[in-house]
Amino acid sequence: MLVGRSLQGVGGGGITALTNVIVTDLVPLRERGKPVPTTFIEKLRQIDYAGIILFTGSLSSFLIPLTWGGVSYDWDSWHTLVPLLIGVIGLVLFVLYEHYVTKVPVIPTSLFSNRTANITFLETVLQGLVLWCQLYYLPLYYEAVKGYSPIITGVALFPGTFTVAPFAILTGALVTYTGHYRWAIWLGWTLSTLGNGLLCYIKPSTTVPAWVFLTMVSGMGLGFLFPSLAYSVQASMDDDNLAMASALFSFFRTLGQAIGVAIGGVVFQNLMHKNLLKYAALASKADAYSQDAAELVQVIKYMPDDEVKANVQVAYTDSLRIVWAMCCGICGLGLFLSLWTKGYSVNRLLRTPQGLEARPVAEDDKQNVHS
Repeated sequence: MLVGRSLQGVGGGGITALTNVIVTDLVPLRERGKPVPTTFIEKLRQIDYAGIILFTGSLSSFLIPLTWGGVSYDWDSWHTLVPLLIGVIGLVLFVLYEHYVTKVPVIPTSLFSNRTANITFLETVLQGLVLWCQLYYLPLYYEAVKGYSPIITGVALFPGTFTVAPFAILTGALVTYTGHYRWAIWLGWTLSTLGNGLLCYIKPSTTVPAWVFLTMVSGMGLGFLFPSLAYSVQASMDDDNLAMASALFSFFRTLGQAIGVAIGGVVFQNLMHKNLLKYAALASKADAYSQDAAELVQVIKYMPDDEVKANVQVAYTDSLRIVWAMCCGICGLGLFLSLWTKGYSVNRLLRTPQGLEARPVAEDDKQNVHS
């Protein structure tokens, strides 16, 4: 993405310019990295075993209670709080160990010396959080409230999911052509904020055309964010840390997805319990019905079509509305943070100590590329 010439030369030169890009950018793909002279034992010594164990164990201890909190155990239970606390402490110790102790860290702390990179990493967590809240709870709305089958529910997600890829492709092409990426981050967060705000208008009686257009906006915003945040991380990073930063970028998005489902679950449970208490016929079942949003879908499906079922669906929709409002606020926070993102050049050569080993290109191959 950042190696070699960008596509800025394409656009006014037609086929000739495109051919030049192919010759200058694709032919170097025949080159390969120079082998670093080292022994197998030396490679094994370069692995940060203690750091890997500490990081994996601490992160697992942090994430596992997020999956069973409010489902297998209450959020205020020691079964949930103790491993969460151990995980947080372990991650703090991991950072200290990586910075002060090990010589070959598994995650170099120098990755976090750039303000733009740190902001973008945080934005990536927020994007993953919002993305997974939508992908997890929107299908539950379609099944529990609209009564759609799992297959139709998948089709109903198309307005939100099928807008992501086209706008991501468009963003990648425009950033490559213009050399600027901050506009895409700002536009992505703006549309995501607007899109999640529009989701708050969804009701049990919302028609198909209405929810189709209401869910499209957030998909467009997330489409702008996917490539633009990646550009921001890579452009702000020095060459030595570029590969690690790219891997960490994917990790932070996945971490945000895990946290998003957990936070959405907490919000849903609290609001669902409160909303069910408003109905006398449902007050006694408020604790059981509010425990798991996914399990409640099956309960609603087998309810008779009466006033009680309608009240549960209204309570379900009202509870999800607060989830969308939370996502709207998180996207607004992402937009606010992005104002401090610095614009770096995305058109630069990648220079590493290893370098590339040039391989001769046959004349026939050059002719084939031109043809």
